[in-house]
This record gives sequence, structure tokens and C-alpha cells, in this order.
Amino acid sequence: MVLIPTLGPLDELNFWQPSGSVDFKALLPGEPFLFKLHSPNDFIVGGGFFSHHSILPFSLAWSAFETKNGVKTPEEMRLRIERYRRAAPSPKEDYLIGCILLESPFFFDRSDWIPLPNWQKQIVRGKGFEADAEPGKSLWERVESVLHAKHLISEEEAALLSGKPKFGAPQMILPRLGQGSFRVLITDVYKRRCAMSGSHVLHVLDAAHIKPYSNSGAHVVNNGLLLRQDIHTLFDRGYLTVTPEYKVEVSQRIKEEFNNGQEYYAMHGTKLGVHALNAFLPDPSLLEWHNEHIFVD
Repeated sequence: MVLIPTLGPLDELNFWQPSGSVDFKALLPGEPFLFKLHSPNDFIVGGGFFSHHSILPFSLAWSAFETKNGVKTPEEMRLRIERYRRAAPSPKEDYLIGCILLESPFFFDRSDWIPLPNWQKQIVRGKGFEADAEPGKSLWERVESVLHAKHLISEEEAALLSGKPKFGAPQMILPRLGQGSFRVLITDVYKRRCAMSGSHVLHVLDAAHIKPYSNSGAHVVNNGLLLRQDIHTLFDRGYLTVTPEYKVEVSQRIKEEFNNGQEYYAMHGTKLGVHALNAFLPDPSLLEWHNEHIFVD
């Protein structure tokens, strides 16, 4: 795994792996992921809260997170991928990489680093701990004490952690997402398929907010749709909407203003392609808000 250095205040980061061949299944959403320095410097120096894992093309990982990938430029990220893979440069290859998405990352001052005694040097892919048994119990207590003492997490995040097992406990509560994590999570929830057109061309698909972030809409799955870029633009401008019953509606304005739109009118009345899990369905109240405040018939 690649340790991401801090590049200033962060709300999220992508802890990426140069190989895109292994799924990460060690944590559930909301559980902590801790950063350890390379041996022989066996110290915990920070962490974040796991939200999602995805195997992404390098280009999408960069466009979603940019410097939150821990590098300053895409060229630097590409060079690191090739170095870790020990591969010859391939400028046209869109490498697949593993992406562990972490929210509310925190970094400790040098004086607060937590030692990990008896760390086995052969461990290279990380190690899991149980919070109710040693050594995980003492380790997490020390991490929590630093988080609270240095105010490295919000009161809301502290309340979510309070009284809950920290590792291995099933939960469906996602940590507060950043913009990049929202984009990737929506992309995967919709199985990389436009919810209206059915397009699978990943590089032209956008994570659209039903209620815009600029209008107090949150980066949450229930406020998102995966849409092809042209459809996203029309949705944001009120030429398209989705009813609370998940039916697509197309405004007559497309024909009136542009004297075309046959492709879009073919979608009118069709059922939105939505995720099977109710927990990830678009919020009907947000769809109603879009109908009332954005859509113009």
C-alpha cells in the first residue's frame, strides 16, 4: 500500500494500491484505517475512516481526487505506479489501481506517534486488529485519546465512534463523504452504467447531485445519480428530471428551444435504472425537490 503524505487540510483521500487485482475486504464502512510508517519505523502516525474500495482506471482516480492521491501531478502519480509495479513506462496505458477511499483523515504530530511493538517485517499489506481484545484494544484506546485531545475529529464523528466496536462490526452508516468519494461510490452503486441511457462508457459518466451541493445538497448516495455527461447537463438545467416513483420525465423545452431531442424523448416515461438495495435508492423527497425547483416542463 502507498502511504499518502499530507498536502494540507483534507476531507478525504485515496489510499491507492499500484495493483488493481485484489479487492479490499478487511473493513466495513465507517471503520478506522490506520497509517503505519515503513519498518523499521513501526509507528501509527494517523488514519481515516473507510468508506469504499474500488478498482479504478488511473485517469478516473486522478480526476476524482487529484492531489488527494498524495501526489502533486498526474505525471508523478503515473511514475509512482510504474515504479511500484516495476514496469516499463507505458504512456498510453490507463493502469487499473486499487483505491481505498478514506474520509476525515487525520495525521499525528511526531510527539503523538504510537509505537507498534513486535511488528513482523514480512507484513506488507496491512494487519487487522479486534477492538475488544489485545493488542487492538489498547491500540485503539491510544488512538482515540490523541483524536480527542488534539480535536482531530468532529464532535459528530466522535459520537459515531463512542461506545461502538471499532473493528469488524457490521454497519451501514457511511462516514461523511468528500466529493471524490461521492463520485466513485455513485459510479459503483450504479454498476458503472448511466441510470437513464444505460451507457457503460465509464469516461463519459458523471456522478450528478439531485439537489446541488451549492444548494445544501449533501455528498450522499441517496442524493446522487450516475448520468452520461450530456444527460447530466440537461438534468442540472431542468430539461430532464426523475419523479419520486423513479420515472424519467423530459421537458418539451428541448424541442421548443433546439428543434430536436428525439434521443431524449425516447427516455420519457422509462423506469430509472436504480440499485437493488433500498439503502442506496435516490431519496424521493430530493427527487420531488428537483421536480419543483429545477425542472421546467
